[in-house]
Amino acid sequence: MAAYTLDTTLGQLLADPKAKAVLDQQVPGVSTHPMVGMVSGLSLRALTSNPMAVQLGLTEKKVQTVLDEVNKQV
Repeated sequence: MAAYTLDTTLGQLLADPKAKAVLDQQVPGVSTHPMVGMVSGLSLRALTSNPMAVQLGLTEKKVQTVLDEVNKQV
């Protein structure tokens, strides 16, 4: 499996149980947020440029932390 990057979609990340667990640990509640279905096709880079995502704590820095952790495990 290729490493996850900021070009990975939120949906791809959430489809991986390990990645989802790390994401939920770093940004609690993001995987169950009511809007997640509408933005799951967006790349993580595109998502983190959205002000609403940033308000939820889904910043590029936080996402990179998640990616780094997940990529260590795969």
